[in-house]
Amino acid sequence: MSKFVPYANEADVLNIGRLSIENRLDRITISGDVDLTADQAGLADARALHALLGEVVARLEAQKLPARLPPPATQTVANPFD
Repeated sequence: MSKFVPYANEADVLNIGRLSIENRLDRITISGDVDLTADQAGLADARALHALLGEVVARLEAQKLPARLPPPATQTVANPFD
């Protein structure tokens, strides 16, 4: 399995517990939930989440960032079921 590199592509997805971390070129989307239980499994999930967020922060700090991203462009398409 290849390493999850934040902001590197539009394809990678990483799972930690029931969290789904989706890679995009301009954002990282985190959805779901994770229980960081007081056991070895919880420690492993906490370490994985900590490492991932550390990489995200490092990548962001290494760039010149706008105050806010513009909203994504949207496009309306015809409903293929009509």
